[in-house]
Formats: sequence, C-alpha cells, structure tokens
Amino acid sequence: MVQKPPPQTKKKSYCVMEDVYGVMMASPKEELQQLQLQLHKKHAPPQIMFPDVGRAIQDFMKTREVGEFLSGALAGAMTKAMLAPLETIRTRMVVGVGSKNIYGSFVQIIEKQGWQGLWAGNAINMLRIVPTQAIELGTFEYVKRAMTSAQEKWKQDESSSLQIGDLNLSFSLSWLSPVAVAGAAAGIVSTLACHPLEVLKDRLTVSPDIYPNLSIAVHKMYNDGGIGALYSGIAPTLIGMLPYSTCYYFMYETMKKSYCVAKNKDSLSRAEMLLVGALSGLTASTISYPLEVARKRLMVGALQGKCPPHMAAALSEVVRQDGLTGLYRGWAASCLKVMPSSGITWMFYEAWKDILLVERRQS
Repeated sequence: MVQKPPPQTKKKSYCVMEDVYGVMMASPKEELQQLQLQLHKKHAPPQIMFPDVGRAIQDFMKTREVGEFLSGALAGAMTKAMLAPLETIRTRMVVGVGSKNIYGSFVQIIEKQGWQGLWAGNAINMLRIVPTQAIELGTFEYVKRAMTSAQEKWKQDESSSLQIGDLNLSFSLSWLSPVAVAGAAAGIVSTLACHPLEVLKDRLTVSPDIYPNLSIAVHKMYNDGGIGALYSGIAPTLIGMLPYSTCYYFMYETMKKSYCVAKNKDSLSRAEMLLVGALSGLTASTISYPLEVARKRLMVGALQGKCPPHMAAALSEVVRQDGLTGLYRGWAASCLKVMPSSGITWMFYEAWKDILLVERRQS
C-alpha cells in the first residue's frame, strides 16, 4: 500500500521587502494620477446640468389633477356631440329668435338651413366645451380637496382665534361647504377662461348669415369692438354662473352621498349617475334661469341695436315685454338640454376617471 505524501503547505513568508517595494513603487503612480485628475478638473470647461424635462412631463401627466382634467375634456366633448341640436334650439328660444316653442323652432331650422342647421355653431361649441369642462371639473375637484384639507388643518390649529384686549374672536371654516365653494370656484374660473368662445358660439348660432364661420366672426367682432367685444356680457355671465355652478355641484354631491348612504353602497352605477346628474342640472337651471335669460339678452342684444345697459335692465325689459313668464321663456327647451347634458356629462366623467386614474395608480 503506497502512502500519499502529505499535502505541501505554503510556507508563511516573513519577508516584507516585496510588499514595501510594491508600496514604494505604487504610491508615486497613484499620486501622479490624482495630480493629473486635479489638473484636468481645474482646466476642464464647466459642465452644464440640464433638467430632465421629459421625466418631469411624464411625472406631471401621471398626476391626479391631469387625469381629472382629461376626464372633464373627454366627457364634455362626447356630451356636446350628442346634444348639439338641443343646444341650438335652446339658444334661439332664449334670445327670442324664431318660434316660441320647441317644435316650431325645430321646423324653422330644418326649413331654412336643413339638418345641418341643428349643428350651427357646433364647431366653436366643441372648441368651447372641451376646455370649459376640463377647467371646470378639474377646478372643482382640486378646490374641494383643498377646502376639505384646510378645514381639517384649521380644526387642529390652535391659532384659529384672535385676542384683542379682553375680546377673544374665534374663527372657523366648518360652516363653509367645500363642495359649494368648489362649485363656485369652478364656475368662475371656467367662465373667465372660456367666455370669448361662448360669445362666438352664440353669434354663430343666432346669426349664421352675418357670421358664417369662425374666422369671419372673430374678425368682425374685433373690428366692431376690439378685445372687449369677445368679453361682452362677462359681468352678467359671472353673476348668473355663480348661483348655477354652486347649486349644480352642491346638489350632485349631496344627492349622490345621500343616495349611497340610503342604499348602503360605496358608489353609484352608471344609470344612477345619469339620473342624479340630470336632477342636479334641473334644479340648478330652474333656480338660475332668469339670470340666464338676461345674460343671453345682453350678449346678443347688440345684434339688434338695442342692448340693455346692465342685467337689471335686461330683466325689467323681459318682464315688460313678456311678463313674469318671460323670465322662463325657453325653460322647457333648456331643461331638455340641461338634464341629459348634465346626466351624460357626469356619467362620462366618472367613467373616464375610473379609467384614467386607475391607470395612473397602477403605473
């Protein structure tokens, strides 16, 4: 039997000359490299760091606000495409052009302009409603969240009282409804941003002979009154929009919440959204309709050369000519337009929010 030799083990070396030599030889080289690097940095041109704009845009597009903005735009476009004929009839009846009833106005439009007359001004209406609905619904959601957060912070803030001598004044935001404030803000912001498009749409709808297309309408109005002509009627528009927008959003949120509590459910179905939205639009339109009549009179009164000087004068003129019932002239046509428009808008808006915001949460 042959025995294997024991494995040879490497002897430990106690000689350090090799390591010392390596260190001595490596150190100058490293120092030289560091010196060269420092000289390069000193004489190198300064580097400009550009922000990552593409990444910033991508992050911005994924925010909740953008999703709500896009949902409002898509909902408005889809709704107006479906309901343009009712909008045309309503506008003609409100300003007193043609027949005083829905059927008569419908027949007159078909006889004079054909079926395409029902969509008169629809191109500018689409250009108007897309940004209007986007701004309005986006503003409503943002202000509602901001107001709710402010109320919660105000309750926890100990500085919500003011001491003046022996008088202690306490402040509270609890009496304010975030929904009502958000609704008012939504109406004001969207009106200020998109009012010129509303004026152009009315001119194209009421007087297609004078204003056959958008470019001619803009050119003629600018020559007649400058930039101010595009904002004609802005004051009565804001006055009329404030109660309508506040009531509209408040009624929708209140009815939706009450219905969900009564039925013990978390959200509405699409059909329920359609119904609740229609009822909220009906309520808001009925309350603010006289102001809408006066607003339309002021906006298109210049076409007949007898524009009332202000809203009170427009209201008194309507009452004098048609009595109190004149304040609700065209109300039925308005309801036929407002109710489906409101219901369909909320249905589409909530549906698009479910799609776009879910995609953003998952990304």
